[in-house]
Amino acid sequence: MEVVMLGLLAQLAGDDRLRDALQSHSRIIAPPSSNPFLIALKAAEQPVLVVTSSSRGAEDLAEDLRNLHTTVLEFPAWETLPHERLSPRSDTVAKRISTLAALSAMPKDSNPIVVAPIRSVIHRFIANLATEPLRTIELGQEISLTELIQHFTALSYSRTDLVEKRGEFAVRGGIVDVFLPLADYPVRIDFFGDEIEELRYFDISDQRTTKPVVGKLSIIPCRELLITDAVKERAEKIKSRYPAAIEVLEKISQGISVDGMESLIPFLVEDQETIFDRISPRSAVIFIEEERTKSRTADLIETNEEFLQASWSNASLGGDAPMPVDQVTYLPWDSLFAEINRVGLKHFALNSFGTDLDENAYFTDFIAIEPMRGNVERLCQLLADGLNQHQTVLFAATGHGMAERYAGIFRDADLPVRLSASLAARPTKGAIHVFQSTLSHGFTSEDEELLFITERDLSGSKVTSKDAARMPTKRKQAIDPLELKTGDFVVHEQHGIGRYVELVQRTVGGVTREYLVIEYAPAKRGQPGDRIFVPTDTLEQVSKYVGGEAPAVHRIGSGEWQKAKGRARKAVRQIAGELIRLYAARTSAPGFAFSPDTPWQRELEDAFSYIETPDQLSTIEDVKRDMERPYPMDRIICGDVGYGKTEIAIRAAFKAVQDGKQVAVLVPTTLLVQQHSKTFAERYSGFPIKVAGISRFNTAKESKEILKELEAGSLDVIVGTHRLLSNDVVFKDLGLVIVDEEQRFGVEQKESLKKMRTTVDVLSMSATPIPRTLEMAVTGIREMSTITTPPEERHPILTYVGPSDEAQIKAAIHRELLRDGQIFYLHNRVDSIDRCASHIQEMIPEARVRVAHGQMSESQLEDVILGFWNRDFDVLVCTTIVESGLDIPNANTLIVEHAENFGLSQLHQLRGRVGRGRERGYAYFLYPQDKPLSEVSLDRLKTIATNTDLGSGMRVALKDLEIRGAGNLLGGEQSGHIADVGFDLYMRMVGEAVNDYKSGIVEGEEINHECKVELPINAHLSETYVPGERLRLDLYRRLADVRNNEDVESIREELVDRFGELPPEAIALLDVAELRAFAKSFGIREVVLAGKYLRISPLTLPESKQLKLNRLFPSSLYKSQSSTVMVTIPRAAAWTPPAQGATDLGDTSLLAFARQALTELAGA
Repeated sequence: MEVVMLGLLAQLAGDDRLRDALQSHSRIIAPPSSNPFLIALKAAEQPVLVVTSSSRGAEDLAEDLRNLHTTVLEFPAWETLPHERLSPRSDTVAKRISTLAALSAMPKDSNPIVVAPIRSVIHRFIANLATEPLRTIELGQEISLTELIQHFTALSYSRTDLVEKRGEFAVRGGIVDVFLPLADYPVRIDFFGDEIEELRYFDISDQRTTKPVVGKLSIIPCRELLITDAVKERAEKIKSRYPAAIEVLEKISQGISVDGMESLIPFLVEDQETIFDRISPRSAVIFIEEERTKSRTADLIETNEEFLQASWSNASLGGDAPMPVDQVTYLPWDSLFAEINRVGLKHFALNSFGTDLDENAYFTDFIAIEPMRGNVERLCQLLADGLNQHQTVLFAATGHGMAERYAGIFRDADLPVRLSASLAARPTKGAIHVFQSTLSHGFTSEDEELLFITERDLSGSKVTSKDAARMPTKRKQAIDPLELKTGDFVVHEQHGIGRYVELVQRTVGGVTREYLVIEYAPAKRGQPGDRIFVPTDTLEQVSKYVGGEAPAVHRIGSGEWQKAKGRARKAVRQIAGELIRLYAARTSAPGFAFSPDTPWQRELEDAFSYIETPDQLSTIEDVKRDMERPYPMDRIICGDVGYGKTEIAIRAAFKAVQDGKQVAVLVPTTLLVQQHSKTFAERYSGFPIKVAGISRFNTAKESKEILKELEAGSLDVIVGTHRLLSNDVVFKDLGLVIVDEEQRFGVEQKESLKKMRTTVDVLSMSATPIPRTLEMAVTGIREMSTITTPPEERHPILTYVGPSDEAQIKAAIHRELLRDGQIFYLHNRVDSIDRCASHIQEMIPEARVRVAHGQMSESQLEDVILGFWNRDFDVLVCTTIVESGLDIPNANTLIVEHAENFGLSQLHQLRGRVGRGRERGYAYFLYPQDKPLSEVSLDRLKTIATNTDLGSGMRVALKDLEIRGAGNLLGGEQSGHIADVGFDLYMRMVGEAVNDYKSGIVEGEEINHECKVELPINAHLSETYVPGERLRLDLYRRLADVRNNEDVESIREELVDRFGELPPEAIALLDVAELRAFAKSFGIREVVLAGKYLRISPLTLPESKQLKLNRLFPSSLYKSQSSTVMVTIPRAAAWTPPAQGATDLGDTSLLAFARQALTELAGA
């Protein structure tokens, strides 16, 4: 990042008193917003280590310092405590190691700034960490493939078949994929012999390479404790001494990395060091907010002890015993200074307050800017005053577009403006310097005659630019229909429900193919089950079974499957009729076609402070396209909690308002009304759009005003609860209704919406769609977009499901308080909630606890929630009122009592309340120790515990379908049909029936029928070319679904890109797929080799074509009753010497022949 603020630094450096104070005083009193400048001044002369009280503080400070100094390194702390059985994340470890490596490689005279939270400063680490230089790889380098693989394994990278997460690598032939822990994208290394021939980044979502790697890549270890021979020996030796850690030690001695083995570092390693041993002896150590840092040190050591206690008490219930760490790896505060003195470093503190009795304190006259909460008039006033008092006036905006926009605002207020990209020269007086930087807050100083304001001082919300590029796009998970494990139930369209066994290769008559083996019920009692082998090119017939609990496996050839299908078909017909009526009413209703995007729309979208994820962008595009159509939109967006659905709503609403329409935003709770109307208003600031919220919180007078404005048309966007659906709400010109958290609205409310719905555009949003919504979307009655990519910087939430235990709760709350976080504590009984709160207060006296539940008056409730939002207290004991959409980024621990009483989507929604910031979220779902759980609640808790990955909302919804069974879509009969035939097939049937009906209204798509191509050709993907069953299944499935040559081409490109050059049998596989797609397009069901004929059916030939058949392929047959054509295959000509008798046409020439025959006979 370029250093932008040199001009301002130069101005401050001219102040001799300030420079002396930095040399001679041990405490400098200044507001936090000026800290980066003081540190940068110090760093101009010597290297600096800055110690902050929290990790969040360290990240933000480092980000600010990068605007002011060239080399800023972060030394983050592990986010796990030494006693937890969890390992720190690989990117944290990699950042630490790369910082240490950079420090050792720096020239002696350079002045780096290292920013570290106290937690990482008092943490002793392995002495030889990052002492060896890191290995690098670059294009054209000579290195043996096996050696590189061993090196990855030694550095604790885990080997998989598909690289999706940091710290994984995969090997396929001469191609190695690896995701380095600090990289934005994974890298594909292509070897030619022992030379690196290609080095390119690739995308996780489709595994396709994107851009070449420039320069060298360093290979950073993924763990700090690497398993060397010495470590293995020690582990073997001390195994007998520590029975609690025996499993972990056993694995380490065998060379296997285990989660949580870091807690044993004190036993496995001789020496440990601190960061002070690694920084230059010329360094100065600066403590930010000394008192706070000191108390934080004590807290860390205490909480560490507590976790030890908690895990022991848990062990008595049969949990894992804690690691036996008695030598704590944390240094106490006093020893910290002993360390500093031992290394001979100078240290001082930057505090925001102090006493004037303190001799060593120096008071600066810097004053922080008061937050303006988006009040632009006040900002202009402040800037004008500054200019009148002959101050140097500076304004920092985050991006180029915003800088221009603010410059425009100031010019409108008749203030002189100078725009520059960065402030390189010393600023002059007499004009406002508007420039770009990501400094968070500004300050003012009388002595320096300086007024410096940032965009964040004005808006108050954090504007991020750094996280933007970082997160790679996650692999898109269409719930992979074929993640099959042995024993899973599958549905085959012709044969019914069976069990998946394995994927096998069979060679018949010199031809190798792969088959899916499915086991069905035995034909005779007591016999082993019948098996069928499904060729992989008809995989589209097979889908995974989603339905009831454990379905009955069908017998092959018995009528039961046909019956079940018939029953379902009949039911489906009725449903389809209903749906079509709905659909027809909608598509024929006159809607409003919105006009294309305006320049303002672009401005609004550029001001979004995050980078949109790919599926967010495509969803936004879909929504806009729908709005521009002449009939009403009805789209549902499923995205997991906190995946940026609100932003899509904001843009859609803005588009509607541009055309002079009004927008109603419907939300389930009053709290959301507040939150949304605030978010909308904030994003629309600077545009002439009026937003209001209506709910129980408004007084009668306010509501009346709002309704009046609504009717007059002066209000553009209204956010409200179902109060919006009551009869006294009249819109002047409603154009768009947005429904948030759709699953929370009941049938009646949906009905009244439907009345509005036939003519206006509707956009619904939901994280866990209820089964009915899901079905409507899947069957194509409503368009559906899913957002599965988590926004950058999201980590999966660590979910703990277990019996409740006080020590555990106490330790969990303490852990969160340590990182300045807040806690949701869910207690779902209003009558005992106060008792519960006071109990927590007794357990943890220093925590500030408040209560929230639905029976409080609005104002009370609002106070509590706003207080929680403003961080006035730490623990919120509440009922499920928090379930829907409360967004509190600082609350990252959720504790739920009696979790067995909640529904699945509730548990998922609740869990979505935490882990929304950059911190790791923790969720504890506890159930009473003494009560047995019911089967269903056990299932639910299991599901929640396993689906912790981000974006698992859709999976939870499907699992919900399984546990609850899917109802009938249009209310009415709760039918068992879905359980009979499985969700996927049921959906496909509905789709087909809807298509049959639709063909009267809308042009239908052709039904995808089976097409059998049986030619003696070696066509498959070999295990050496595509290792891993899951990858092969996925590719076969996609090949079975191809519709045209383009589809085949794109799969061919992907194969070459991911797995290298195509072997001949893979080329043949693609050709066969192409032939099938071609035959399908003519509605042909089979192209089969039968003796000396090629049988093609069904194909009806008119007279002219029959003549052509006999002319081109003499002695062919045409059977008109069965519409079958038998084309004679030409033998090799007589004059060629016979090899083994007259062989048939060679392997692939047969394909070309079949293709030609089809073209001639079926083509026009």
